[in-house]
Amino acid sequence: MGTQTQTVYLNGEFMPLEEARIPVLDRGFIFGDGVYEVVPVYSRYPFRLEQHLRRLQNSLDAIRLANPMTLAQWARLARRIIGLNPWKDQSVYLQVTRGVARRDHAFPGKTVPTVFMMSNPLTPPARKLITGGVACITATDNRWLRCDIKSTSLLGNVLMRQRSAERGCLETIMFRDGFLSEASASNVFVVHGKVISAPPNNHLVLPGTTNDVVMELAAKARIPLKQREISEDEVRNADEIWVTSATKEVLAVTRLDGKPVGNGKPGPIYKRMYRLYQDYKRTVMRRG
Repeated sequence: MGTQTQTVYLNGEFMPLEEARIPVLDRGFIFGDGVYEVVPVYSRYPFRLEQHLRRLQNSLDAIRLANPMTLAQWARLARRIIGLNPWKDQSVYLQVTRGVARRDHAFPGKTVPTVFMMSNPLTPPARKLITGGVACITATDNRWLRCDIKSTSLLGNVLMRQRSAERGCLETIMFRDGFLSEASASNVFVVHGKVISAPPNNHLVLPGTTNDVVMELAAKARIPLKQREISEDEVRNADEIWVTSATKEVLAVTRLDGKPVGNGKPGPIYKRMYRLYQDYKRTVMRRG
């Protein structure tokens, strides 16, 4: 960043990142009692902001924490943070915790939620990853049973992501009871022939905003897509596998546990979806 200061928002104030502080008894620090969102920003336009804020509301409802802001207030705050930071493309991170209270597992009677927002530069996936694909490993999904909550309690995901990092891979794709769930920080699609499949939205999978874009684009392009339970064997024998997230966008998995997926190159359905996604992104930005 050179001499430029990164500006963040904390509990009603804008300040340099290095000056932001929270009390040690904040329940987000003590218990991971909070939720978060990450919003990609292209040319200073927050991509699918409303959908991200809707998911934030769903997470807050799930942990029984009142939203400290309206949708319009969140949107204004996000745009303010984007404007206060120097990058054209950004990744806006926002977090809400239950606030500061005496350490006790039960909810405190009255607290003021801690609200934090920051932005970092967003670097799109490298061209070699788009054209050559990525490598992933697999593991048994041993996380808790409310993966649909975008909780700051991410230790299970951290440990899964570390497994792939130690193997020089992008992601860890997980299976629960023999069926595909998701990756450590991504949703997963598989392709057999010309049909795309994705796990159903339930408590075992975080509903992804990029995931939703892919499903919408497939429907518009009349590419068959089914949400259903996908067995581990089907994943390992898929013609194509993709991982999607706000920062990864859509990437083809070309090696899984050291073995090629399909012919070991990004497949034709992926290439079509990648073009559709980029076209959609440009269209949304122009409407801005």
